[in-house]
Amino acid sequence: MENQELEKEIEQIKERNKRVELDKAWETSWTRRICICVLTYIVVVIYSSMINKISNVWLSSLVPVIGFTLSTLSLKVVRNIWEKKNK
Repeated sequence: MENQELEKEIEQIKERNKRVELDKAWETSWTRRICICVLTYIVVVIYSSMINKISNVWLSSLVPVIGFTLSTLSLKVVRNIWEKKNK
C-alpha cells in the first residue's frame, strides 16, 4: 500500500510541475507582453481623448494604473487561448 501512495504522490508532483512550468512560460511569453502593451496603449488613447482639455497631473497619472489593471483582467482570456496552443 505504501508503494501505491508514493506513486500517487509522485504523479501529483509531476502534475504540479507541469502547471508551474506553464505558469512560468506564460509570465515570460511575448504573447503576454504584447497584449499588455496593446491593451495599455488602447486605454491611454481612449483616456487621453476623454481628458483632452484637462491638464491635471493626478488625473493623468491614473492612465498607467487603469491600463495595467484592465490589461491584467483581460489577459485571462488570452492566457486560456495561449495555454491550449502551447500544451
